[in-house]
Amino acid sequence: MEVELRQLKRREDAISSLNASIETLNLAENDSSIAPAKVIFGSVNGLLMMIRVCSPPFYSDLRQVHA
Repeated sequence: MEVELRQLKRREDAISSLNASIETLNLAENDSSIAPAKVIFGSVNGLLMMIRVCSPPFYSDLRQVHA
């Protein structure tokens, strides 16, 4: 049980870090005045969002926790 709680905590921390990174990139994209930088920030932001949404271990474990 303790091992599962530690794993869940690590996963929650990883999702929290992804969310913080996504928000930071959103701010950087909005504040940037350089067009190529906006494209790069947007692309990386999209990739991080895909990782957050499509990551099977995160999704299945969080679904079990909320159920």
